[in-house]
Amino acid sequence: YLANYHIHYQKLRGCHWNVKGQSFFTLHLKFEELYTNAQLTIDEIAERVLTLGKPPHSRFADYIQESSIKEIDTIGMIDTAMVEAILDDMTKLIELERDLLDATDKAGDDGSNDMVNRFMQFKEKTIWMLRSFLGKK
Repeated sequence: YLANYHIHYQKLRGCHWNVKGQSFFTLHLKFEELYTNAQLTIDEIAERVLTLGKPPHSRFADYIQESSIKEIDTIGMIDTAMVEAILDDMTKLIELERDLLDATDKAGDDGSNDMVNRFMQFKEKTIWMLRSFLGKK
């Protein structure tokens, strides 16, 4: 989960840096908002892992190997394709979060459950907004 979030975060940074076109001002700010949120989320996940007695990975090589979310090159990418890529990531993260919620429920880990629920709710709302931006249902 942490690995996926790191790849997602870097993708958001790339989109923020490389977005061009008529939606530049809107998307540049939105991508910054999203990567800032992802950065805080990553820190909270890592601290939760530590709270539960495990060391979180800290190498990008580990994140790339473990992540089901894949890196992309955002240079030259059109703005709507960037939004689609972020939507795909968020959908995958929500799938992972649903699996995590099942596991935390079974383990009686209410703290992790509450944390994951918050993250999921943020992404669900963001997905709605980004889909609306693209003119999708």
